Amino acid sequence: MSFEFVGSGWSYPVRLTPDGGVDLSAGVEELEEAMRIVLATSPGERPMRPEFGCDLHRFVFAVANPETAGMIAQEVRSSLTRWEPRVTVKDVDVSYDTDAPEVLYIGITYLIKGTNDPRNLVFPFYVIGRE
Repeated sequence: MSFEFVGSGWSYPVRLTPDGGVDLSAGVEELEEAMRIVLATSPGERPMRPEFGCDLHRFVFAVANPETAGMIAQEVRSSLTRWEPRVTVKDVDVSYDTDAPEVLYIGITYLIKGTNDPRNLVFPFYVIGRE
């Protein structure tokens, strides 16, 4: 299956090639890097595009519980829907381990638009819950 329409760009994180050039990503790899950039960027962080990103940072001090998981899932879904037009988000599942409540795993099931190829991306998110 060809993903030429997805495009290519600088790899993230930025890496150099052995000959000193900028390493590029293409296809699904580039798309998932772009999704991670959306999730890791806080709104207001980019002066020329202040609305860009996902407001996950407001959950850093939240308690890992079903209510927080639901709010995070909604934030992730709306941010990716707005800022990554090449995908259709099918599901966002936020899970946590009661033995390690400081780590939430954001599982995103998505389709690359124009394909019937379901894919998954897991984005770990760390919280500093109340002790």
